[in-house]
Amino acid sequence: MRIIVLLVLAAIIVSLGSGLYYLTRDQMDSRRLLRALTWRISLSVLLFGGLVLAGFMGWITPGEL
Repeated sequence: MRIIVLLVLAAIIVSLGSGLYYLTRDQMDSRRLLRALTWRISLSVLLFGGLVLAGFMGWITPGEL
């Protein structure tokens, strides 16, 4: 479970970095920025929901991660 959480956190950070890159480099097209930030928000919600679900199902305990 720890590896999955770390991989999703890494994907969130990569998406945030690409959003920053598109924010500073793209002058004409903001669709790539919007797509990168949408991915970041979606991954964050997925991670939070997955952790809540895993806690309710008993797959993880509060001190495990």
